[in-house]
Amino acid sequence: MLGSFSSNNSHEEEEQDHHHPHHHHHHHSDSPSDLQHHQFHYHHHLIPHHHAPPAFPSPSPFPTPPSTLSSSASPSVINTRQLLVTCAELLSLSNFAPAHRLISILSANSSPYGDSTERLVHQFSRALSIRLHRSAVAAAAPPNRSSLLFPHRSNSSTVFGFGVDSAVRPGQGSDPTALQSCYLTLNQVTPFIRFSHLTANQAILEAIDGQRAVHIVDLDIMHGVQWPPLMQAIVERSSTNDKNALLLPPTLRITGAGHDLEALHRTGDRLSTFAQSLGLEFQFCPLLLPHDALSVALHAAIPSEISTLPDEALAVNCVLCLHRLLKDDARELSIFLRKIKALRPRVVTVAEREASHNHPMFLQRFVEALDHYTAVFDSLEATLPPSSRERLALEQAWFGREIADIIGEEGEGRLERHERFESWEVLLRSSGFVNVPLSPFALSQAKLLLRLHYPSEGYQLQIKNSSAFLGWQSRALFTVSSWR
Repeated sequence: MLGSFSSNNSHEEEEQDHHHPHHHHHHHSDSPSDLQHHQFHYHHHLIPHHHAPPAFPSPSPFPTPPSTLSSSASPSVINTRQLLVTCAELLSLSNFAPAHRLISILSANSSPYGDSTERLVHQFSRALSIRLHRSAVAAAAPPNRSSLLFPHRSNSSTVFGFGVDSAVRPGQGSDPTALQSCYLTLNQVTPFIRFSHLTANQAILEAIDGQRAVHIVDLDIMHGVQWPPLMQAIVERSSTNDKNALLLPPTLRITGAGHDLEALHRTGDRLSTFAQSLGLEFQFCPLLLPHDALSVALHAAIPSEISTLPDEALAVNCVLCLHRLLKDDARELSIFLRKIKALRPRVVTVAEREASHNHPMFLQRFVEALDHYTAVFDSLEATLPPSSRERLALEQAWFGREIADIIGEEGEGRLERHERFESWEVLLRSSGFVNVPLSPFALSQAKLLLRLHYPSEGYQLQIKNSSAFLGWQSRALFTVSSWR
């Protein structure tokens, strides 16, 4: 397990990039509709082009803050953190009445519109209330009834004075359009998604060098925003190849997996249009997965739905999706990874959250989530002003949904099972994969992305175990690695 983001190991290559304080909040105000129009315009190499401020000089490193609820922790902040942990302890002991009183106090003293601490406490209070309701319903249910059922009326509603509708349950009633919009916002205003895409793309680009036909399988394609920069880089590289001035770019086929066939077709159409504008021979294959059981669906789809041609170089892209295939044990995912390995891909790119949100013990999972999302919310506060609608949407509909899942759900209903890099490393190695070190060029590209678009103090880039870690202050939040 990684003790902290800044831990040293004498056997590891380590490189950090610190960013200078910006004069104030730096953010993009693109609406999702605007993004549709300009999301496919990119700069040279793989760096997406936006209205970039000039590069800032490298400042001296700054000290690591203590691990508390906020980087500017006051006694009241630490007290709030302790109240949250105490509430989680009470719930883990099934002490529902005092837990409910604490949730009421926390809710009354937090707001989705306050500073990062208040916003974080608001989301965790909501998640705790979901768990309280679920636990109380389970405790009140007759023994012969499934404790996972969620009746519309239950004893807990009257005992605790709130019903199930007082908090949005994760995975149920989530508006797919709102989530897609949130994803685009996340891609614009934070470096996390773009860092993951950029680093994975560079690994793919290096793995397919010299190939005449390329097939990328994207296990969660979303809007497909990862691929236009790669397409452009493929075309540019073939046009600047001095060995043969007439060398054509390779053919490219992308199999994109998702839950919404219409959205997959729209993504395919956008990518096809972009490929056509570059003169790139391109084919898009949608892979529809049913909503209910992602792991079962992917098991069925691999390899039967993924046709690989003899001359194609295969790349499999797993950006922020493998954790959803984890259950209470890793056996299913291990079988799935072996199926991927049997397809003999030239590269498998893996981007994941750097967090341990899959612990079977609720209290340990809670404390880990509290530390992880404290850093996430602090980074949003430094990047976006308090009045930002994008910030509110991300905190509530995206990160709030994740927190509600990690804290409020149990068993099959819990999907956001983030694991630390060490766990993924063990799982991938045991499935037959070896780690491919990220190139120095991939690192320089990631540094450039941060300098050009996210000059806020606090984002840190580190290379460790041949993989890239992006974090806020002293805490790693995302990791990207490459395997074959």
